[in-house]
Amino acid sequence: MLIVFIGPPGAGKGTQASRLAAELGIPHLSTGDILREAARQQTPVGQIAAKYLGSGQLVPDQVIVDVIGERITESDCEQGVVFDGFPRTLPQATALDALLEQRGTPLKIALSLDVPEQMLIDRLMARGRSDDQIETIHKRFESFDQLTHPILEYYRQKGLLREIDGTGTPDDVYAQVLSHWKTPPQVLS
Repeated sequence: MLIVFIGPPGAGKGTQASRLAAELGIPHLSTGDILREAARQQTPVGQIAAKYLGSGQLVPDQVIVDVIGERITESDCEQGVVFDGFPRTLPQATALDALLEQRGTPLKIALSLDVPEQMLIDRLMARGRSDDQIETIHKRFESFDQLTHPILEYYRQKGLLREIDGTGTPDDVYAQVLSHWKTPPQVLS
C-alpha cells in the first residue's frame, strides 16, 4: 500500500501523512526530514542537501531518488509507505514508478492538498524553522509551481490523483483524506 502526498510547503502534508501512516501501520517517509537529518549529520548526501535546503532550492532528483530507493528496501516498508515530499518532480515520479515496478507494488493513490498561498505563508512563518524565511518561502513556492505541478497532471492521467481542500482544521482535512483513501481511484491500464 503506497501513497503519495503532494502539496506546496505549509499545506499540511506532514501532518496528514503522519496520521494516515499511523492509522495504516506503515512508515511515514518525509523526504524533508530524511534530508534535514542527513544534513545535520553531515553525511555525503547531507552535505549536498544542506546547500540546497539553505537556499530554498530543491535537492537534485538523483540524490532524492537514491535516498528513497535505499529507504524503501528496509523491512519496515514491506507493507507499504506514505510518501511526504516525494516525488516533487516529474523525473522523480517516473523514477518512483520504476522503483515500485521492480518491487511489484504499484502506487495506490496520490493525494494533493490545495491551500491558498497567503494561508501557506502564514502557516510557514508561524512554524519558526530556520529555513522558513520569507525569501526562501517564495523560492520554494516558485520551485513547487515549476517542478511539482506537472506531477499532478501525471497522476491525474494515471487515474491516481485525488485533490483535497487543505484549508480546514487538521481534523477536517483528515476526514477528506480518509474519504478518498476508502474509495481510492482505479488505476488506468
